[in-house]
Amino acid sequence: MFADRASIIIRSGKGGDGHISFRREKYVPDGGPNGGDGGRGGDVIIRVDDGLNTLIDFKHKRKYSATDGEEGGNKNCRGKDGKDIVINVPKGTVIKDAASDKVIIDMSGDLKEYKILTGGRGGLGNQHFATSTMQAPKYAQPGKPAKEMEVVLELKLIADVGLVGFPSVGKSTFLASVSNAKPEIADYHFTTLNPHLGVVRVDEGKSFVLADIPGIIEGAADGAGLGLRFLRHIERNKLLIHVLDAASVEGRDPIEDFYIINKELEKYGEKVANLPQVIAANKIDAIVDDTEPVDIDENGQFIYPEHESVIDRLKNEFEPKGYKVFPVSFATGEGVKDLLSYVYDKVTEIKAGKQETIFESEYDPDIYLAPADEPFEVTYDEKAKEYVVEGPKIEKMLGYTNLESEKGFMFFQKFMKDNGILRELEDMGIEEGDTVRLYGFAFSYYKN
Repeated sequence: MFADRASIIIRSGKGGDGHISFRREKYVPDGGPNGGDGGRGGDVIIRVDDGLNTLIDFKHKRKYSATDGEEGGNKNCRGKDGKDIVINVPKGTVIKDAASDKVIIDMSGDLKEYKILTGGRGGLGNQHFATSTMQAPKYAQPGKPAKEMEVVLELKLIADVGLVGFPSVGKSTFLASVSNAKPEIADYHFTTLNPHLGVVRVDEGKSFVLADIPGIIEGAADGAGLGLRFLRHIERNKLLIHVLDAASVEGRDPIEDFYIINKELEKYGEKVANLPQVIAANKIDAIVDDTEPVDIDENGQFIYPEHESVIDRLKNEFEPKGYKVFPVSFATGEGVKDLLSYVYDKVTEIKAGKQETIFESEYDPDIYLAPADEPFEVTYDEKAKEYVVEGPKIEKMLGYTNLESEKGFMFFQKFMKDNGILRELEDMGIEEGDTVRLYGFAFSYYKN
C-alpha cells in the first residue's frame, strides 16, 4: 500500500538530573560533595532510507521517543546518556511543523541525515556548586526538559517528468510500456490510486525518471477526486507530459480537457503551473473519421469535404503557444520513440540550468522549543551608541538563518517579536534609526 502523508509525534530525551551526595569514607568524616552529572537525553534523528518509497509504516506507529538521560551517581559518576532514536523516511520526504505547516527540513539532494530534536542537557551534580563559603552544597541542577512536537511527513516524489491528464487517457499504459514500473491497468476511471515511478531508458546511457500522477479532474486543486492528494508530487518535476485522448473515446474534447487540467495546476500553485509541458495526443489508432461523403467521382469513389483532422486541430491550437504536440498510440507504440527522445533532450537541457527542487527550511524546532530559561540580554553600549542583544538562543538562530533572503529576514523579525526582544528594546527607549547589534550583525531599528 502506498502512503504519501503521515502525522507523528516525536520526543527527544530529558536530561538526567545532577546528583547530590557526599564522600563517606573511613577516616574522612567531613567528605566534600561528589554528586555526578546527569546524562544527556537522546536526540531524534531523521535518516533517508533508499529502500523506502512510502510512508505506510507511520500509519501503524505514531509516537517516536528517544530515551532520557540517567541521573548522576555518587563518587562523581556521570549518568548514562539516553539513546537517540532514528526515524527512517524515503528520499523526498518533507517534514513540517504540524501547528504552523512550516517546513522544518526537506530530506532531498545530498542530505541523508538530520537531527530534528536535540536531547536535554544533563544537570550538574552538587560537586560543581562548592565554594569557599559553602563547602557542602545540598543542591544539584535538574536536567533540561525533553522537547516534544507533532510533525507532518509529506512524500514528494523525485521524478524528472510527470504524466498528467484526465483518468483513462492511457498514462498507466504508457508508463508500463516504456519503463520498469508495473502500475495496475484497466479501462475505468481512477485505476491508478497511487503514483508510480519508472525509469525510462531512451538509449544506451540515456534515461530519465517518469512518474504517473493519478487522474486529475476539474476541482482537484480544491479537493475534488484524488487530485489534491497527488498534486504535490508534480512539484519536483522538470517537465510534464500532458496526455490527451485524441480519439475522444469517452466523448470529451481533448482541447477542453487540456485547459481544465491546466486550470487546476494554476490553482494549485504558480510553480506547478509554469512547468514546461509536452502534449501526447494518444489513441490515434482509435481515431475514426466519421465525415459524411458529399459526392461520388467518375470512378465510383466517395468524395469527402476538406476538413481539419483532430491532430491538426491540436497542433493549430497548442503549438503556436509553445506546446509541442506528438501524435502517439501507447497501445501500438506508434510515435512513442519520437516523444521519448524529445522529452529526454528537453529534460537534459532543463537540468543543465536548474538545480533540484529542494524546499527551504522555515522552522527550527530546537530554537522555538528551547527551554524558557535560555536567557537573552539586552544592553546599551554607550561608547558605540548601539543596543546589544546576546544569548545562546539568539546566537543559534543567527547561525541557522539566512538573513540575506527575504524569507530569512522575515523569520528573524518574527523571532525577535515572539521572544519579547523587540518589546524589551522598546522598554529601554529605542527609537527609529537606532542600531541593534547581534553577534556581528547590525541592523537599524524601524517600527512596523
